[in-house]
Amino acid sequence: MDQEVPIAEKALLTIREAADYYNLGLHKLRELTNDEHCPFVLWNGNKRLIKRKAFEEFLNSQYSV
Repeated sequence: MDQEVPIAEKALLTIREAADYYNLGLHKLRELTNDEHCPFVLWNGNKRLIKRKAFEEFLNSQYSV
């Protein structure tokens, strides 16, 4: 039995999940995660995963995105 984990409990989010959860656009998230040294992105092959806690810390420290 596969049970879906709620987004708020996931440690890693896909770009689409992060866009929905944080009410940001897909293009903006891709732009933010393009940097090779981005502290809140984890690359799994070509797939970007957002480290939820690190991204929340980043957002809390920003005036605008």
